[in-house]
Amino acid sequence: MTSDLTEIVVVGDDDTGLIAEITSTLFERNINIEDLDQAVREGVFRMTMRVDTSEMIVKEETLREKLHDLGDDLGVDVQVRFPDDRETQQIAVLVTKESHCLEAIFEAWASGNLGADVEVVIGNHSDLQPLAEKYDVPFHDIGDEKGTPDESELLDLLAEYDTDLVVLARYMRILSPDVVFRYEDRIINVHPSLLPSFPGASAYMQAIEEGVRIAGVTAHYVTTDLDQGPIITQRAFNVPDDATEEELQEIGQPLEAEALLEAIDLHLTDEVTVHRGRTKLRDPEDTDAQLGAPRDLDQANPDRPIDGLGEYVADQGEDEPEAEADD
Repeated sequence: MTSDLTEIVVVGDDDTGLIAEITSTLFERNINIEDLDQAVREGVFRMTMRVDTSEMIVKEETLREKLHDLGDDLGVDVQVRFPDDRETQQIAVLVTKESHCLEAIFEAWASGNLGADVEVVIGNHSDLQPLAEKYDVPFHDIGDEKGTPDESELLDLLAEYDTDLVVLARYMRILSPDVVFRYEDRIINVHPSLLPSFPGASAYMQAIEEGVRIAGVTAHYVTTDLDQGPIITQRAFNVPDDATEEELQEIGQPLEAEALLEAIDLHLTDEVTVHRGRTKLRDPEDTDAQLGAPRDLDQANPDRPIDGLGEYVADQGEDEPEAEADD
């Protein structure tokens, strides 16, 4: 979210006149809508607005209460986030059984390099509770005996801990639209492949089966489409001959943690923005973030030949049509 705009998210059942009710309430209070986006997925309606409240004629808490009351009347959930809600943002980390990403987050937090507070760890299994307890962070197990999470409890916990950012630290469950819509562009996941290749489960095994020479990991924002959200950071590595899935995990897991931490930092410092399904840096020249492979790779790769730069073949420009391949 742009740092000087207020974000309003409406989630619930679609109903005629709902948008008009909300927008009218804003206009009456001298609030200008800068951006509005809406979607419906699996019967759940979501509207996200970014508005300018710098000249509104009511206090922040008055507007928040009014929108919450209006949401109750319309049967929808309304969240309001003002730019100055807090100086330190609060993170909820969702986990399953793999510890490496959670451990990296805790280490960055303990060393003062995270830029936010880890308020709660939520798992669909209890395996990582001891790690959370080591750092005196509350742990909540919301899974049943099969690990199926209770998303109503998840939403209650995210609201209770006033969560700004949700981090999926190898959380092995798909979030429903009911969760994703409420935290649009505020849920970051790390996936063990160079998306869009090999989405879904067992990504390292998919890489082995396809015989790729280069694999990698991707940190991205979560959307309602599995592993298709806007990409933030990626890391790549060579795949050894005859590598096993376990060997790729040993190579990839440290990179998963690194890419995830980089993405968290970019989000918290408001250096990355999402536009039309893609992320962009607000000020590319002012960031030293590693979005992809190390910069040393640019020096290692050859820079010639390039079409039109050879000694004997002149650049023909764009006027010459490409020859069609024979059938």
